[in-house]
Amino acid sequence: MKQTLLDLMRMSRICRMVLATCLGSFILVIFYFQSMFQPVMRRNPFTAEGCCRKGSKNALQELYNPTQAEFSAAAVLHQARRDQVADTCRAHSASSRKRRVLTPSDLKHLVVDEEHELIYCYVPKVACTNWKRVMMVLSSRGKYSDPMEIPSNEAHVPSNLKTLNQYSISDINHRLKSYVKFLFVREPFERLVSAYRNKFTLRYNTSFHKRYGTKIVRRYRKNATTEALQSGADVKFQEFAEYLVDPGTQREAPLNEHWQTVYSLCHPCHIHYDLVGKYETLEEDANYVLKLAGVGNSLRFPTYAKSTRTTDQMAAMFFNNISSQQQSQLYQLYKLDFLMFNYSIPSYLKLQ
Repeated sequence: MKQTLLDLMRMSRICRMVLATCLGSFILVIFYFQSMFQPVMRRNPFTAEGCCRKGSKNALQELYNPTQAEFSAAAVLHQARRDQVADTCRAHSASSRKRRVLTPSDLKHLVVDEEHELIYCYVPKVACTNWKRVMMVLSSRGKYSDPMEIPSNEAHVPSNLKTLNQYSISDINHRLKSYVKFLFVREPFERLVSAYRNKFTLRYNTSFHKRYGTKIVRRYRKNATTEALQSGADVKFQEFAEYLVDPGTQREAPLNEHWQTVYSLCHPCHIHYDLVGKYETLEEDANYVLKLAGVGNSLRFPTYAKSTRTTDQMAAMFFNNISSQQQSQLYQLYKLDFLMFNYSIPSYLKLQ
């Protein structure tokens, strides 16, 4: 009996130790993210709390308190963009911060370059292939020099880039406080139509046809042919829109990253981004990031084929083929991205 009591006491002690360890890790995550979410949106990155290591300090200094004339105008612009994000987060706190705490799994889109102390949150359909190429050059220690020499499929191999979720909690906290964090955004409906065109109208994207196309055809097309049900290769934009606004879609799983909202991919109401670049001023903003990182003279952001990009006129053409109800529902889905990144409601939109 005595031995049994001793064994029970030992087990109780072990359980308390395990619980304390788990609780400590959880509190660490809460401590970091709560400290980031509230006053930090306008914080001075050079206070003792957020003091930066050599490398990122110079970049952050030039971003927040530029000493070079060429950076002054850009600093004002990017402060205005940061303020826009912060103001939107505060005004829509109930919907933008449904979750009080992020976990490492939420950080899988944040690519880390240790050499230049950069963190880039990639958003599909916003030049992310070229940005991944650039991040591979920056972090390769000389293995790569020209981003365009890296095949596009190589840029999307997960093992070729390190993401923030691969670090320990303490290392995540340190990098989020010390590194330059940036993302690039795009007019939400242009990005959405671009994703649709790329994933559902090109024959080679058979994996998307099989995974999403067949499901969409089965659910939303009356009298679908056997071929359409099997291939999923001819999804109409109206069917795609119906799939997106269907409440059951997000109950099943998070939206695919190609049409997921930016605020869900990058959590800008929970992570203080130092730079918000825009697709509309891609080269200018991208090269500004590279100048801040100290590589502007040796590395330029790749140019892109403007003739193939999805424009506002193209988006209008696709949206004219869906009902005003679907247009309103899609706007509600992407509303925070419109507001947070200062995009106007498109003139072609018929809101109910």
